Amino acid sequence: MRKIAFILISLCLSVAAATAQTADFKKAVGKYKAAKTVTAQVKKTVSKAALAKSEVTRGTLTMKAPSEVSIVMEGGKDQLLMKGSAFTMVARGKRHATDSRENPQFATFQTVFESILSGGEKSISGLTDLKITRQGQQLVLTITPQAADKKSRRRMMFTSLVLTIDTQTSQLSSLTMKERNGNTTVYTFSAFDFKK
Repeated sequence: MRKIAFILISLCLSVAAATAQTADFKKAVGKYKAAKTVTAQVKKTVSKAALAKSEVTRGTLTMKAPSEVSIVMEGGKDQLLMKGSAFTMVARGKRHATDSRENPQFATFQTVFESILSGGEKSISGLTDLKITRQGQQLVLTITPQAADKKSRRRMMFTSLVLTIDTQTSQLSSLTMKERNGNTTVYTFSAFDFKK
């Protein structure tokens, strides 16, 4: 009987914590609900496991509701684009495209950004590969893509995607992408403009 009571209490606490995290998220991204377009400056830092020196470039972030996000560096030589379920990455002139309906590692990423752009109206509560924590005034969203099988695991580019949001300003602070090969890419955002 005590074991059942313990399980029920643990379940209730887990649900309460998840509800609080979702409420924190919704409050943090509320400013996006009224914005048609959001722009910011971007600094991209690439750290390669085999090299001691990091590579730094600069560019712009543009987000448009309901489902468009673009990070464009060096006049378009380097891009990370999301338009609905379509994802495109341009790196050193090479273009890679995928779709979150066929490549599930991007599905949660898409849902999280669509939720941000909706001001939290699109639910993220059912995302099993998303963990939300709070560090001071930063909300940290960690997406750990899950692979259905070994073949899918080998095809995965990223081991995790970590997005931080400033709860006071609603601004995205950073996006960190950790790759399977040990490389890390960090996008740091500043100078936000919320346009209605």
